[in-house]
Amino acid sequence: MRAINKGLEPASLTAHRKNAHSDYDNYKAKAELRQVLVTDQRGLCCYCMGRISGAVTRMKIEHWRCQSRFPSEQLNYRNLLAACLGGKGQPSRLQHCDTSKGDRDLEWNPADPSHHIETRIRYGLDGSVHGNETRFDDHLNDVLNLNLAMLRNNRKRLLDAVLSWWKYETARIRGPVPRDRFIRQRDLFAPSDGDLKPYCQVAVWWLEQRIKKMPA
Repeated sequence: MRAINKGLEPASLTAHRKNAHSDYDNYKAKAELRQVLVTDQRGLCCYCMGRISGAVTRMKIEHWRCQSRFPSEQLNYRNLLAACLGGKGQPSRLQHCDTSKGDRDLEWNPADPSHHIETRIRYGLDGSVHGNETRFDDHLNDVLNLNLAMLRNNRKRLLDAVLSWWKYETARIRGPVPRDRFIRQRDLFAPSDGDLKPYCQVAVWWLEQRIKKMPA
């Protein structure tokens, strides 16, 4: 997961809430909502960080607080996220993200700045993702199934590419890679706008760990 900076909600959602008897089911502009959510999330699933697009066949609209138990939140833009299909139609052991979550609760919302989502997560060299708190770690595994082999392998491939870059640079300059090059490499995975590379936060996290250990 990575922190999501929510922009302005679509005008159609604002207008719909003002209607009598409005709810999520009778909101007609979901295509517009999907595209705005995907843009906010820079083309990545809110949970696994896999690639998504605004097409209904490439993502789903996730209610962080589920509609069944939190009906007052169903049209709250802060509660709406863009998720991948998460293995929809597959056996439950192969499902992940919102498809695995269903109506279960998550205590931490990647779109809530006060939850500091990126400080709660660390990654292993095998591509595994872990929470820094036991309960959050349980959510990553038991609710979202983010250590599914497919997701773990996808993250590992990206991390392996970063490690290969480090090895190449070390050999090329015949010595330790300077801090400023680590910063430039990190910034390649975290540009200020546009779509992000799938699973980019794995690389950002690892590079930042290296940067923190180096003198400024």
